[in-house]
Amino acid sequence: MQIVSYLRVSTAKQGLSGLGLEAQRAAVAQFTASGSHTLISEFVEVESGRKADRPQLTAALASCRLHRATLVIAKLDRLARNVAFIANLMDGGVEFVACDLPHANRLTLHLLAAIAEHEREMISQRTKAALQAAKARRVRLGNPNGAAALLEGCRATAERSAAVRRARAARHAAAVAPMLAELFANDVNCCEMPVALNGRGVPSPSGRSWYPEQVRRTSRILELAHVV
Repeated sequence: MQIVSYLRVSTAKQGLSGLGLEAQRAAVAQFTASGSHTLISEFVEVESGRKADRPQLTAALASCRLHRATLVIAKLDRLARNVAFIANLMDGGVEFVACDLPHANRLTLHLLAAIAEHEREMISQRTKAALQAAKARRVRLGNPNGAAALLEGCRATAERSAAVRRARAARHAAAVAPMLAELFANDVNCCEMPVALNGRGVPSPSGRSWYPEQVRRTSRILELAHVV
């Protein structure tokens, strides 16, 4: 079986630490080896499980459709804690497997997604209740020094976020490098390349259709990395 791996963490801090991602990657690797499957590509997302709009998941699903591959995730809650999202995915024409439940059927997946969604709501309610109780005790919430004290932290967070985006762009560029090299060798210019890539069903960095500027940006990334 050909598989596409999708890894997700909720925060940039988790993404940079690599701890959560490495555990998921190890689970996918074990699943791949146990069934002698072929891993085609890996997509990494740093995004909350609440959000349905996830570019890397969109790109992973496009890759699955392109290669007729199966989407593999380490745990079901890495995909989403939302029943409707899981249901729509199961009806979307892409097979997927959760490494922690490799033999689960559609009913099991629906039930587990419902439990995960309930757990998410309970966490949200407990957090709100704790904040209200703290306010009732007149506990001062937030940083006592105001927004100015948070400026340095915001800068650091922005730098980490930029690093994650650059790493994501580099991984995508490396994945499409062979196709770009083939098109360059056939004297296809940057204006014609989006049509060729879209015609092959290759997802763009944003998970949507290609346009000339995306081709130029991807080419620059590869040139800086000395790939092309």
